[in-house]
Amino acid sequence: MERLDKFISNQTGISRADVKKEIRAKRVSVGGIIAKSGDMKIDPETDVVTISGKEITYKRYLYIMMNKPAGYVCSTDDNTAPTVIDLLPDELKRKGLFPAGRLDKDTEGFVLITDDGEFAHDILSPSKHVAKKYLCRLEKKAEKEYENAFKSGITISGGEECKPALIKFTDDENLVYLTIFEGKFHQIKRMFEAVGNRITYLKRLSMGGLFLDENLALGECREILHKEIEKIKS
Repeated sequence: MERLDKFISNQTGISRADVKKEIRAKRVSVGGIIAKSGDMKIDPETDVVTISGKEITYKRYLYIMMNKPAGYVCSTDDNTAPTVIDLLPDELKRKGLFPAGRLDKDTEGFVLITDDGEFAHDILSPSKHVAKKYLCRLEKKAEKEYENAFKSGITISGGEECKPALIKFTDDENLVYLTIFEGKFHQIKRMFEAVGNRITYLKRLSMGGLFLDENLALGECREILHKEIEKIKS
């Protein structure tokens, strides 16, 4: 059982104070009966809660795919730059959402936003080896030697050893795909610096077996379907 005002706030992102205003205005009902108090207990699984006649669909957890633009940080709050949470449309906002894993401020692409801490910990755990594929534009042309260097596990600045990574060359000698299985700080940039090159553009294309929706423009997002969630682990 859960308090009515907490349920509405958690599911919609509306503040508790504003929820109480809605209740006082007799715009909130539970099972068709006008709610009188925010502290009444409801069963989120079975009770039908509405605001102004619109039903609140209960979702224990929310999973969102965002095509992150450059200039935004993967954080819930930042004093120096806008965050990916700021980009969420009102219909996908709710308390507890956070980016599962980070992309650098100047990196674009797939960011997973959720309020499921256990799932996030699971896919970010180094022992899970969830693959993340990136499109990389390089300052200098890609050399064939990169393949063996990355495949064997390259050592980056600070003496950190990376897990084996997979590079795929393209017809554009300055453009490559790179798949890594971990997430060290500025890892891809540091990997290419270790072989004498530099990233000029970076975009994450996939997490596990789930690829960024090509219909999402930069800054756009959509809810991830439950059947897609398992693809991230594959």
